[in-house]
Amino acid sequence: MAGTSTHTVTNQPPPLVGYDVFAADRALTEAVRRHTAPDVLDEVRAELTALGRAAGSAQLQEWAVQANEQPPRLRTHDRYGHRIDEVEFHPAWHRLLGKGVSAGLTGAWTRPAGHVRRAAGFLVWTQVEAGTCCPLSMTHAAVPALRADPGLAAEWEPRLTSTVYDRALRVPGEKPGALFGMAMTEKQGGSDVRANTTGARPLAEAGTYLLTGHKWFCSAPMSDAFLVLADAPGGLTCFLVPRVLPDGSRNVFLIQRLKDKLGNRSNASAEIEFDGTWARRVGEEGRGVRTVIGMVAATRLDCAVGSAGLMRQAVAQAVHHCAHREAFGGKLADKPLMRNVLADLALESEAATALALRLAAACDDGGEQERAFLRLAVPAAKYWITKRCAPVAVEAAECLGGNGYVEESGLPRLVRESPLNSVWEGAGNVQALDVLRALRREPGALDACLTEIGRAHGADHRLDRAVKGLFTELADLEGAEGRARRLVERLALVLQGSLLVRYAPPEVADAFCASRLGGDHGASFGTLPSGLDLRPVVERARPA
Repeated sequence: MAGTSTHTVTNQPPPLVGYDVFAADRALTEAVRRHTAPDVLDEVRAELTALGRAAGSAQLQEWAVQANEQPPRLRTHDRYGHRIDEVEFHPAWHRLLGKGVSAGLTGAWTRPAGHVRRAAGFLVWTQVEAGTCCPLSMTHAAVPALRADPGLAAEWEPRLTSTVYDRALRVPGEKPGALFGMAMTEKQGGSDVRANTTGARPLAEAGTYLLTGHKWFCSAPMSDAFLVLADAPGGLTCFLVPRVLPDGSRNVFLIQRLKDKLGNRSNASAEIEFDGTWARRVGEEGRGVRTVIGMVAATRLDCAVGSAGLMRQAVAQAVHHCAHREAFGGKLADKPLMRNVLADLALESEAATALALRLAAACDDGGEQERAFLRLAVPAAKYWITKRCAPVAVEAAECLGGNGYVEESGLPRLVRESPLNSVWEGAGNVQALDVLRALRREPGALDACLTEIGRAHGADHRLDRAVKGLFTELADLEGAEGRARRLVERLALVLQGSLLVRYAPPEVADAFCASRLGGDHGASFGTLPSGLDLRPVVERARPA
């Protein structure tokens, strides 16, 4: 055939496919071993290995492409003019979501080492297609909110933690598994949920209401039920809104439009209207924020875990490419400057993974000390890890050169997805202010964090010096709002440094402390100081 002699393909890396996403991630496998009791470790590893192999398969990677190329569509009416308000997804989306449900990614609350195994699985699954992680996260996080009402929890929790995916909209009591969404945000309020105007009118049946109002963002609008905030006579209250009522009729749930988003395109987010929508109260009237706080904490942790997963996939793709691609007489990964870039990216990824899994382990522990630790560490980790995700994804794409700017590489999808978690569940300022609130009102939270950090005292002089700097920041909380981001950044970094000094290989901990805590780091990646042993750092990050 004419022209084929000029089209010999050389010097291109093989596809990163057909591998175990879990087992190839040394930082993750070590964290799972560290935080899992020996009596269930083999079971957890086997489960995560099965998920990792599926995540690295050509089949699931193809489904992810299809789900993004064929985004969801809104059908407000059927052919006869009846209002149905359904969201249609490509079959690949349903296959992926079903796989996530069957892998137990909504069932952390009922299993040994449940949060650690789920967080590790969630981190792996984010690397396949992050869009399906939204309904998985919402469903998982709904459980602690529903437990404010034991009757509702008994009714719904078995379905939410089920490993059966049932996509049909039908009477919840007839379904073996169910998904939950969330609708809190209104256009005039954003994160200020106390500015919400959606109203709730009590009905004669105790605990039931009719809702009227608008929600600017509704997550996962194809779900079976939603947690919603609305103003009842007693104040802002949490409600459960089912899509299908017990008699089989559709609840009033009017989807006005789907959002056209930067990323997360396989997933649907919507604007919705309530107009006499039937709902059941969750918790007490006037205590809506307190009722949903457990859900918010769980979804914020998922933001950190999900961003760690996106970073890991970006770094894996960059290291894989550079380990095979040759330029200027050798492999890219062997060039000192590229090695510096890759090692710098790898440090960010490993630090994020270590902190995210440590938080999951605290959820499994459930003790008073660990609950106090989570109160401060979750918003700090959510702030910092999600902030670092976007620059990591962009730099990783640059490692592939022009190839990284082409959709087929998968990097553009990671780049588009990377800012999401920093916005979702409260943007950076909200997290920073929440940290200040905890510092001022809950001294036990700071004590728990400092205890965790102090476990590495004396192991690295740069970490010790950074902790002293943090003490200086903490000594004066008056007027701290303007510097709250700096304070939260320092807290997150010393938490990460403490974990890496204790558990990571020496070359990883040394490079992290020298660059992130020692002050010898530039504004961009690839500026690690000289004298560090970077080759094993890069090799450790390689998806072997």
